[in-house]
Amino acid sequence: MRLPSNDHLPIGNLVACFNNTTATYKFYWLLSILDQVQRGKTLIAKKELFAGMIGLAWYTVNYFHVSFGKSDLLAEHIQAVRLIEEIPVTAPRDQIIEQLVSSSRRETQALLFHFDKNVPHRFLSPWFPGAEKNEVYVRSNDPKEQSIYSLEKEFISVNLFWANYLIDNAALIRDFCYWRLALYLQAKNPNVPDIPNKLIKPAQRNSLSKQRDYWGQVFAELGTIPCIYTNEHLESSNYAVEHFIPYSFVSHDLIWNLIPANPSFNSVKGDKLPRLDVYFDPFFELQKESLI
Repeated sequence: MRLPSNDHLPIGNLVACFNNTTATYKFYWLLSILDQVQRGKTLIAKKELFAGMIGLAWYTVNYFHVSFGKSDLLAEHIQAVRLIEEIPVTAPRDQIIEQLVSSSRRETQALLFHFDKNVPHRFLSPWFPGAEKNEVYVRSNDPKEQSIYSLEKEFISVNLFWANYLIDNAALIRDFCYWRLALYLQAKNPNVPDIPNKLIKPAQRNSLSKQRDYWGQVFAELGTIPCIYTNEHLESSNYAVEHFIPYSFVSHDLIWNLIPANPSFNSVKGDKLPRLDVYFDPFFELQKESLI
């Protein structure tokens, strides 16, 4: 996947930002910048961008529990600010960002500005190879360098030509960034399925009405179905459709992973993996019986 070329901008430098990445910071930094530029901003407070990074990665970390690697502190900081600010896991991204930006808690601000140590200037490494931090700050303000943004202590200023390029190609740039991020995270999580669908919070979880129709036919045939967790005999009028392997791991609603369960137990189980030594055989037998 390639980014659109531009006769007046060094697009290769933007692509090179993601060469030899050892953390997720640059991916979320660019995505955060892109969000702000699409809202019409070119002078952007760093605090907003750091909060944006946390908002963008929030669901991947807190719901799907995807590992970012031992050397990456973004996931650790996300979990820390969630506890400090008491933000629900399911909070909308804009609410998360607004709360973090407006927070007066020193702990929160320290966690946000941890990323100021390296992320803003190291992202510009392809424009200024080998340059130290102070030099990058100075040279980024020289229009001749064609840097994607210039750096100041509290904010960045996106180059107007780059801003137009980002706006005109926002969908492609976002897809490119998520594609590279998915490849990076899949390498860090080789046993985790469907990484691409764990990068963005779904607008709405799919209805399980078709799956209920399937089990409704099984109820009609068998009369009652035993709950594999409580041994209670369930009736068609009172059961929950339960993900045996949590949705947060498989991120799908395929019928092979869904069974009827006691509604109360289903609420308690949440996104925990059941004990396979206890429940897998009953799960398998129930699925097999439903197909006969």
